[in-house]
Formats: sequence, structure tokens, C-alpha cells
Amino acid sequence: MSLRSIVTFAAAAALIGASSTAWAQYPAPEPPAPPAPPAPPAAPPAHPIWVDPVFGGIMFSGHVEVGSSFNPDSPNNNLNFGQAFTDSSNSFRMNQAMINVEHDLDSTVSDFQTGFKFTGMYGTDARYTHYFNELDRATNSPYQWDIVELDGQMHTPVPAWVGGTDWKIGQYPTPLGFEVIDATGNPLYSHSYIFQYGLPYKHTGVLTTNHLTDTVDLWLGWDTGVNDSLGSKGVNNASVGKGIIGFGLNNLLDGNLTVIGLAHLGAENPTGSTVNGAHFNVNSKLREYYDGVITYKISDSLTSVTELNMVHDDAYNVTAGGAAQYLTFKMSDQWSFTGRAEAFADQAKNGFGGFVCTAPGSEDAIDGERGISFSNENTKNPVGNQSYCGTGSTGTVGGAYNLLYGELTVGASYTPPIEFPGTLGLVIRPEARFDSIIGGGKQKPFDVNGAGVGTKTSQVTLALDAIFSF
Repeated sequence: MSLRSIVTFAAAAALIGASSTAWAQYPAPEPPAPPAPPAPPAAPPAHPIWVDPVFGGIMFSGHVEVGSSFNPDSPNNNLNFGQAFTDSSNSFRMNQAMINVEHDLDSTVSDFQTGFKFTGMYGTDARYTHYFNELDRATNSPYQWDIVELDGQMHTPVPAWVGGTDWKIGQYPTPLGFEVIDATGNPLYSHSYIFQYGLPYKHTGVLTTNHLTDTVDLWLGWDTGVNDSLGSKGVNNASVGKGIIGFGLNNLLDGNLTVIGLAHLGAENPTGSTVNGAHFNVNSKLREYYDGVITYKISDSLTSVTELNMVHDDAYNVTAGGAAQYLTFKMSDQWSFTGRAEAFADQAKNGFGGFVCTAPGSEDAIDGERGISFSNENTKNPVGNQSYCGTGSTGTVGGAYNLLYGELTVGASYTPPIEFPGTLGLVIRPEARFDSIIGGGKQKPFDVNGAGVGTKTSQVTLALDAIFSF
């Protein structure tokens, strides 16, 4: 099955919920009461944030996410194939401890403004999100440090279109896609194939959002590449022509519909890369990411998100992408439910594998991006990409590589009705997920045996995470 034939495919996840009814009791009539005292201060915001008055509105916030994923197959390599951030089966992990320090821009003010944001992270998620040469060798453990964001922000009323221009200058998460690195911004614990294999994670550069009208935004940006930082060791090739372009449509259907379509284009293969043993000009072979997100608020309690995605690498003639459909039903202040159905094609020619791989070692993800092959020269911290890319016992060898992955995930978010002190908060998220090969070749990537070979075409995982916010 070709990629083009499945781009329009998005299976819908059906969610069934019950509405809640609030009942109140009214006391018997009483004599008029004395004047009421002044109203108490407003309750803390839903997303805990405190403001330091000494530093003029600088905000501090953060969270800790811990979780576990149970795989009934107990694969020999302890990996849930197709899941990068939740790849460790039958074990407990702290995925991320995150701290934010920021001074936000006020979207209601059109005058010139400045701000900034710093986000630091520690946990197992950092294995995948590193910038090159920034803390990516700081530990030998799966638990690593990362700078998720460090940028200055600005709003300028010029150029003189209706809403002016918002600027980010520095290091920032990619604006492409629906899911994000910050766990509090996602409805589910595990991530989609699109987020893990079809999108960049972060950039270093300049990003602008130009508010042309009340409805239309134009996105433009230049950066050093995917997960690249600055300097000779901060990028993996010498190309400088990389960046983001796209559009946003806002306030459609009385504010219930938004559409955003973005692309990131640039050369991303590391210096020294080869095709069939022959070197090529890595600075002229592009990798192209395309992503569109359609968000529709069907009602006050039901929201639909549709994401379409494609990524292509010119050098290796590898193409991947697909579609994901989310439905989120908010049943009450304590409970909401989300379903995600996704199809993701991974296609390659000339005998190369595709984009879907799992990196078991603490440095494997960053080594793969840098083009470092495995070496045992340093046994304390062996450097090299040992990624597992789904080789199966009856896998496709040579020629065309064409797999269509499917996943169906159903999860809930539960906020206990507990009054935590200050701005502390807790969300608990159980989920069930089914991954399967639903078309293409004959690979069996799941349930890896002792020989390092996959034995099954499908996989079930049951997971639970908790997010403590402050």
C-alpha cells in the first residue's frame, strides 16, 4: 500500500461517556444576613503557576511525570517497538522532571513587548530530545538532562498587518504537529508514530508568526536544522538553508475551528553519510517534513483533532507519514477520555529501512542522528547507534521496503477531587494501546526473541502514568 493511498486514512476512535449533573440544596428562608465580607482571592489557575513579584511578572512552574508500561509478551529486549518515549516494557520510569521559567507575551496587547522562556528537563525522555552537543554525553544512564527551550520572545506592531508579528529567537520546540515534548500538553501517555518518527523535535534559530488578519497567520523561520544547536559540534553538516514555512487559520466557525499547516525543509543527513557505500553531498539532499493539524470543538465536552503528516529524505529515497485522529470527551472536572487511531506508512527503496526504529541505548538516538556507528572502544560508555528497526524472521530483504503501521489507543485523565496545598496538582492517566502491521511487507517487528529477531505482527501494551504539577 502506498503512502499516498493512506494519507487520507484516519480511523476514528469512538468514546462513550456520561454527562454529570450538579445538584444543589437550598436552606429554608432565614432573616436577612449582615453584609457579606469581601470576596476571597481567586483560586489558583488550572495549570499551576506562581509569579515572583520581585522580578516583575516572571513565572515559575513545573511538573514530574512517572509511569510504567506493561507488555504481556515480555519481549527479550525489553522494548515496546513503535514506542520511543514509552519504549521500556515492564519497568518503572521517571519520564520527565521539568521546570519552566518564563515571562510571557500578552496576546491582548498590540504594543511592542519582550519576554523569554527557559525549560529544563531531566528524565528518560531526554534521550530523544537532545540538541547536538548539549548535555547529550552528560550521563551514561537512560536518565539524562536536556534544555527543551531557551529563547527570547518579542511582539512587534510592525510590519503593520493587523496583529503584528510574534518572534522567537534562540532554541525552541518545533511548532509542527499536535503532540509536544511537555507531558502536560498531551492527552495520552504514549506518543503517536507521527510525533516520534514524522516530525522534528527542536530547532535553533528565528521563528516568526505574522498575524496578517484576524483569521490568517503566516509562519516563517530560519534555523540550523532538526535538533541542531550552534557551532561545529552543534550541527551534523554544513548546510545553512533550513527553515519553517506555513500558515494558520484561526477563529473559524465562531472560534470552534483552527487549521495549521507547516513544513520544515533542510539538509539533515550527517557529514560522511553514504548510499550503497558511496558518499554524497549531504548539504544538498533535503529532508522535508510536512504536517497539518485540524482542531474542531464539536461541543463544550467533545473535541476532535485530525493530523496529516509526511516526511521524505531525498538522499535515501525514504518516505513516511500518515494520519491520526483524536477524540477527547470531557465528562466532568475529574474525568476526561481520549481515543487516538492512527495509520503510519514507512516506505523505502534500494534496500534501506525506514524511519520507524527503537533506540535501546542511552545514546543511540543521538548517535543515529549524528551518523555514528557502533564501537566498543569505550566499554564504560560505548558510543554508537544500536537502534532496532523492526527486522523480522520473515522480513523484507532488499528491494522495496513498505510497511503500514496502525495503532489504536484509548486512555483517560483523572484528577482526584483533593484540595492540594498551594498550586500543587495531580493527574493520573491509564491507557491501553494496540499496535499492528496492517499492510505492506511481511515484517514481524514486535516481541523480539533472544536472537534479536521480531516474532509477531502486533503488540498490546497497558500503561499508567502520573503527573505531579507545581
